[in-house]
Amino acid sequence: MQSKSETAVKLARMPVTSGKWARRGAVAAAAVATAGLITAFDTSTNPTLAQYAPGGQQTIDTPYGRAPLSFADIVDKTKPAVVSIQVTNGKKRLAQRDEGEQEGDQDGIPGLPNIPEDHPLYKFFKGLPKEFRGPGGRGPQTPSAAQGSGFLISEDGYIVTNNHVIDDASEIEVAFDQDRKYQAELIGTDPRTDLALLKIKDAGDEKFQFVKFATEKNRVGDWVLAVGNPFGLGGTVTAGIISAQGRDIGSGPYDYMQIDAAVNRGNSGGPTFNLNGEVVGVNTAIYSPSGGNVGIAFAVPAATAIGVIEQLKKDGTVSRGWLGVKIQNIDEDTAASLGLKDPKGALVSDVTPQGPAEGAGIEAQDAILEVDGSPIADSRDLARKIAAYSPDSKVQVVVWRGNARKTIEVDLGRFPSSSEELAALQEGKPLSPKVTELDQLGLSLKPASEEAGVSISEVDPLSDAARKGLKVGDVVLEVQGVEVKSPDDVIEGVQKAQTQDRGAVLLHIQSGNAKRFVAVRLKKG
Repeated sequence: MQSKSETAVKLARMPVTSGKWARRGAVAAAAVATAGLITAFDTSTNPTLAQYAPGGQQTIDTPYGRAPLSFADIVDKTKPAVVSIQVTNGKKRLAQRDEGEQEGDQDGIPGLPNIPEDHPLYKFFKGLPKEFRGPGGRGPQTPSAAQGSGFLISEDGYIVTNNHVIDDASEIEVAFDQDRKYQAELIGTDPRTDLALLKIKDAGDEKFQFVKFATEKNRVGDWVLAVGNPFGLGGTVTAGIISAQGRDIGSGPYDYMQIDAAVNRGNSGGPTFNLNGEVVGVNTAIYSPSGGNVGIAFAVPAATAIGVIEQLKKDGTVSRGWLGVKIQNIDEDTAASLGLKDPKGALVSDVTPQGPAEGAGIEAQDAILEVDGSPIADSRDLARKIAAYSPDSKVQVVVWRGNARKTIEVDLGRFPSSSEELAALQEGKPLSPKVTELDQLGLSLKPASEEAGVSISEVDPLSDAARKGLKVGDVVLEVQGVEVKSPDDVIEGVQKAQTQDRGAVLLHIQSGNAKRFVAVRLKKG
């Protein structure tokens, strides 16, 4: 058993922060050690001194359980499974980097940031033609890079991150703390929860350290650790607590977990761990008037992420039920006007033309009270419940209409895969023509508005097609002398050229009223 003086010496050796209070604390501890005096702790109400838990982690007893004196053991266990993600986007130049980081200096010379007006070279650079300026100078477009974080969930290299981290990526590289780097491929994305699933390529037989999602429910006040790649610094660990549950951050019907562990740009897609080293959330967004950490960060809860990741791993996409209505909450005045006793349910403000709800007979001003016997609390509750069903499911929807309850059977549709598609459906407009990406040529194609050919909708600025002067809006009339009527004809022409070992493919291009032939080299591989 330790003597009181030995315990006091240990206290005196504990690291302290700088400042007058720290200095006073150190002097006081040293004085106690010298005199051999120490105040007795009442273990029934106060923390005891450090002890070692069965697993070897140093902890301290509190009236509400044991707490760690250090997170080092948890970090050692989890950090090897966290990766930095570097994304190259060669398809379109990003105006903003991860989570809103601006490129260049809007107050200076575009493409040449941070040159003050009184600098000797200011006038020289200001006079440069735009084509000689950097990315902000509207010169030749170059691929942009964005950084984020992710974590491994299997030994064979599956990685979870945010959708916005890898959105529109042409190349994805993941790096470990030990400077190991790998290329990764995109398995699937879910913009509605801002989650994405990657897989490491060409890893051979290597087995990676990974982490698991937490299955037990956590509580407000629980300790959490956020690990990620803030500002491109590499693996960084911050600690905090769960500040709140069920936060609505205005990005769909799903709830988010709020934490106060420091999360900054580049932390997106990184994990939030509990004290068992399990992932309780995927860091997604921050509230920041200043642009940096202010102690308010949001993460996709593990319970939400688990189901999404399972679907992405299986199908590469997430299929959700769709009712086809615009809805709003019912407040007390609205409930009184409808003859409802309680302000609960979701009020239908509009019905999507030719959608599932319209076909079933749901009307504007209907108040949706139940779905398959489950009461609806508000509009977000309805959206979550409908999304939990598979497309083509039959559901019994109870509505309040004409001062009476009415049950309507609805065959749910598939929730639109993009915000553009959803907006078009809600407005009763035809969907935009499908875009076909042709990586071998560095082009994206869609049906032309004219009868002949297909239109170029996007050009990879690093491709031979861009170097040959092809641009958005040009129309491909022929491929290898064969008339083109759809993007599939272009794909067939490229495949034919490849089977004939041709290094390039001849395109007949119409730009405005002019026509010309362009030989575009095919990418190898």
